[in-house]
Amino acid sequence: MKLFNKSKKEKEPKEEKPFEPQTGGLRERLSRVKTTRWVRFGIVSAIFFAWVAWLGNWWVALAWFLLADIYLTQFIPWNWWKGSKNPVVKAVMSWVDAIVYALVLVYFLFLFVGQNYQIPSSSLEKTLLTGDFLWVNKLVYGPRVPQTPLHFPLAQNTLFGCKSYIEKPQFAYHRLKGLRDVERFDIVVFNFPAGDTVATKVPNPDYYRLVFELGRDAVHADKQQFGDVIWRPVDRRDAYVKRCIALPGERIKIEKGIIYIDGKALPTPEYAQFNYALNTGGALIDDQTFDDQGVSGRHVEEASPEPGYEEDAYRMIHAEDGCYHLPLTKGMKQFFEKMGFTATRESDDNPEIDKILTYPLGVNYGWTHDTYAQNVKGGGIWVPKKGVRLNLTPYNLPIYLRCIKNYEGNEVEMQPDGTILINGKPATSYVFKMNYYWMMGDNRDNSSDSRYWGFVPEDHIIGTPMFVIISFDKDKKWFHGKIRWNRIFTDANPDK
Repeated sequence: MKLFNKSKKEKEPKEEKPFEPQTGGLRERLSRVKTTRWVRFGIVSAIFFAWVAWLGNWWVALAWFLLADIYLTQFIPWNWWKGSKNPVVKAVMSWVDAIVYALVLVYFLFLFVGQNYQIPSSSLEKTLLTGDFLWVNKLVYGPRVPQTPLHFPLAQNTLFGCKSYIEKPQFAYHRLKGLRDVERFDIVVFNFPAGDTVATKVPNPDYYRLVFELGRDAVHADKQQFGDVIWRPVDRRDAYVKRCIALPGERIKIEKGIIYIDGKALPTPEYAQFNYALNTGGALIDDQTFDDQGVSGRHVEEASPEPGYEEDAYRMIHAEDGCYHLPLTKGMKQFFEKMGFTATRESDDNPEIDKILTYPLGVNYGWTHDTYAQNVKGGGIWVPKKGVRLNLTPYNLPIYLRCIKNYEGNEVEMQPDGTILINGKPATSYVFKMNYYWMMGDNRDNSSDSRYWGFVPEDHIIGTPMFVIISFDKDKKWFHGKIRWNRIFTDANPDK
């Protein structure tokens, strides 16, 4: 006789409920929606309408009907693949479904909250180092509504060698309300203003400098060397990071490295670096000392190696004058002077060339990156401010030409007699439509900044870095200091 316990019945495997597509009219479809799905839809709708109110564009609210179909009615068969009898189709589409949801989430996160950016150069050392990966907060100044909405969210402008965006449609510039405006000494991430036109194979120097040095025909004709010449929308231009030095409506000039705002000298911060010739009297400085002082190998001028040095040594004394040539902060300079060395400031390798290459490019005002706008009446060049009228003259027009023409979309022409035409009409003044900023690097003698490409318009500003995600030292090898562990999650702007 077979014995069994009636209270413990054997559990049978639960059969998977087959997928049933929505059918019927609107009322019938809504009647079948579960309570939990109604709750989820209510939460999503509340978030959606709060976002629309923040945008200030109620036409976007029409997309709510699409959400209603996704969550409730499903007139569009979003989940058609769940009813497929082919297991391969189900497996592939389940992954596609998850990836699409993730990309949409990342798209909105990167557009309206923040994004990661890498520091490619040394212009902000010692605050930010080459190889730092930053989390940039877009909420501080207010995120921009995407001007190029159709783009891949994980790429700035290229993906696998192709454009990562579709140029049309292009929306007008609009910034949502932020926590505050840009302030002096903020570290700011922005789209490169002179990056509207690029030679795809030569990202640096910028296209306009290439044309100035080589000629437009030479750059456009040699695709093998320079690649295609293309235009990029504002929000798809390369990202730069600099420190804001002058605000809208202020005047700035530089005299022997000292910055003056509205005639008053700014104190030189401890983190600012300048180029020096470090005369050691023939003594060699070991790599550990350089590392302790934070001197990057790329900053020490290379020359023929001295006897006993490896051929690949990246820190060498200059064979010609017996000096190290490198950028130093005030504290670093004092450290080496205490060792008995002499540090002599080197501001310009070739000041005559620098006078031509500083902004505005090709117009020789007698300015260099170290002594800039020192001969302008009023205490320096004026930084354009929204709604303020500026008197235009043949002398100052080159300074503001890019702002009026390239950034604010006007046609500008100067007649042989000095008459200035804006959109075909004579003009003696101009009212600016946007605020502009003057950005500079902390590595003052080794920074491509506003002294070379001019003002930064407000529609180019992305955000401000909040912290360092991770940092890699390009001079080091893996397991030998490649990862700067002490920089992970540190404040990206500790001096502000």
